[in-house]
This record gives sequence, C-alpha cells and structure tokens, in this order.
Amino acid sequence: MNLYLGIDFGTSGARGAVIDEEACSIQVEVRYAFQDSPAAVTPKIWQEALFALVEQIPEKLRREIKAIAINGTSSTVLLVDAAGNPTDAPLLYNDARGSSVLEDLRNIAPSNHTVLSATSSLAKLLWMRQLPSFSEARYFLHQADWLAFLLHGQLGISDYHNALKLGYDVEGLKYPEWLENLQIPIQLPKVLPPGTPVAELRPEIEDKFGLGRNCLVCAGTTDSIAAFIASGAKLPGEAVTSLGSTLVLKLLSRTRVEDARYGIYSHRLGDLWLTGGASNTGGAVLKQFFTNAELESLSREIDPSKPSDLDYYPLLRVGDRFPINDPNLAPRLSPRPDNPVEFLHGLLESIARIEAQGYELLQQMGADNLSRVYTAGGGAANHTWTAIRAHHLQTPVVASVYTEAAYGTALLAMGERKRG
Repeated sequence: MNLYLGIDFGTSGARGAVIDEEACSIQVEVRYAFQDSPAAVTPKIWQEALFALVEQIPEKLRREIKAIAINGTSSTVLLVDAAGNPTDAPLLYNDARGSSVLEDLRNIAPSNHTVLSATSSLAKLLWMRQLPSFSEARYFLHQADWLAFLLHGQLGISDYHNALKLGYDVEGLKYPEWLENLQIPIQLPKVLPPGTPVAELRPEIEDKFGLGRNCLVCAGTTDSIAAFIASGAKLPGEAVTSLGSTLVLKLLSRTRVEDARYGIYSHRLGDLWLTGGASNTGGAVLKQFFTNAELESLSREIDPSKPSDLDYYPLLRVGDRFPINDPNLAPRLSPRPDNPVEFLHGLLESIARIEAQGYELLQQMGADNLSRVYTAGGGAANHTWTAIRAHHLQTPVVASVYTEAAYGTALLAMGERKRG
C-alpha cells in the first residue's frame, strides 16, 4: 500500500495525517500539543514535535510512506547558519516588528504590493538585518522550509505559497528585479511549486524512524492553503474560512487580486487564484475568555436567529492585517456584559461580521462572486457560530470535507496527478 504523510504546524501544536493512494482515506492521525505559549515555542520544540509525530505513526505504516510534505504558518520565518542551525529566535506570523522598515520598503516595492505589511516575510527579513546575529546567518527560511530541511538535508528551498510574502513573483515564477536590487547579503530560498519532490529522506532519519526506502520529501505550503486543499472546494466562487487561532479567508477566483492596503493577496493554485487575507481575530481571542468546554456549553444557549447588540473588534493585541490593515488598530471588547452567554454571542457575531466584510472586499476588488463557504479549523464544529456566519454571509456555509490542514498537505505529498 502506498501511503503519504502530511504534517501541519499551527500555533498551538502540530498534527500529522497518513493517507492511502487508492481512496485518499486517512489511515492514522497523530498530534503534538505545544505546552508553551506560541511566542515561547522555539525551533528546538518544532523539531521535537516533528520527530514525535513521526514516532507516533505505527511502524508498519511508516514503512509504506512514499512521500512527506509539511505546512507551516504563513510568514513565520527564521535565519539559519551554513549548517542549518537557527542564529536567533524565529519571528512568528503575527510579529509586527517589521513596521519599523515599512517606509524604506515602500520606496523599493511596487505600490500596494503584498510585502507592504508589517508582518510580511520581507518586512521581517529587513528588520532582522539589524540583529547582531545577522552576520552569522546564511539562509532565510520559512517554518515549513526549515522543518523539511531536517528531513531531507537540503538548505535554502521553499515553495511559492510560502515565498509569496517574501516578494516572489508567483506569475513570472521568479524573484522580481526590484527585490534582487536590494542585494540582501543572505541566501534567499530557491522556490519550487508546492508538492514538488525535493529529495529523499536523509539516511539517518530513514533508519531512525524505520521509514520506507526512497521516501521523498516534497516542497510544502502554508497552513491555510493546506486547509483549503483539504476542504473539497474546487470551483471559482467557492471559499474556505479557517477558524483557528486567527481568521483566514481564501476565495477561489479566476482573477488575481492583490492590494496591500487591505492585506489582500493571491496565491497561485493550478490555473486559478486563491485570493484572500488573514485577520488577527479568531479563536485565540475566544480562548482568552472561555475554555473549550465553556465555548461548547455557552454556544448552545445562544439563539443565532437573534442578532447581538454588541459591536466588537476582537483582538488579543493592537493591530490587524485584513480586512483592515492597520498595525495600530485597537481591540474593541467593551462593553462586556455580566452574562457570559451575551458576551460570547457578541464575540461570535463580531467575528462573523469581520468575515463577511472580508469576503465583500475581495469581491469588490474583482474576485469571483461568493457561492459557498467551507469551514476548517476548530471553529468549524460550532453549529451556533455556523448559523450566525451563514446569516451574515448570505451564502451556504458547510463543513469542509476534511477539516485538517494535515490532510491537505498529505494530498500535496501525493501529487495532483494521483488525485485526478
């Protein structure tokens, strides 16, 4: 039996899914929870999680794995030395320290380009240039790039989903001239189409974990695109909302839409474009106030047919990326009613409004009209929230065929030609 392993690195932990080639069905799922807050999770912990996931897969299945792909959070980046060792702490997807270099970047990049965001990979790289450790660095990598390197041993390889916010031209499939003119004294990654085989597993990894001979490691993707691939959405106008720690919207469109003023960007997906954006609102805000058990029980007490009077902009900290791209946008979480059901209702409805605002903006900018929304991430299981969202979106809202980004990444490892 030919099997394929997809690994998903999110903010709260990592997951793996092994699927078979014949029916694309899941043979086993594994997970590893981070014990620390996202900001305290180090590359060493990523590495522990990666190997722990592989070890959890039954030995008889490990031997049948033909290819592996990994996704990471978009714009989570790090610098490494010539041996692949991190030279400093990584900067996570929502780290906005790049805001200090935005003015310089505006003088270089085309107007309204995707990189003109405080959290873009390129803004992070330019900020990192001032670190004392920068002189030790040789490669700039995304989270998924570095994790794949641990398996195949090839440094400096990325995919065009991760490299989009670094400034890579996903239409021309090259680094643009304006970016090369920056003459950054560090190796930017070689960029491959997601799912492209990079190399076989390092022999020591193969031996240590009893993985199959000639197992390939493929170029990866980002967590939200992996969730889109898993969802079952295939037609222009179909979209996926990922309700994880953050709120990520992806709308399949025949038209490429890009505008950094609103945090909008498009990924290439075959002959179509996956246009969208990511907001810092989402599940992480809900978990600041409620446990999972409370979210479940309190949601059942909400009547989704009755609108909440509360108007919030739920954020953990100052700043958002989409549909309002403003690093200084203040969270709005008051007034807070004494009744926790009312408070949760206000939060769920406010996040649904931000989601609807996001899709409306994408359509105004030229994307295909929204026809159906699939839902991935932990929030997909909340039926009350689904009803509230359907009311605001005015379109069918359904659960993704598969909700786990690890499943979509396993499909990527398997390759388009085998999926039909």
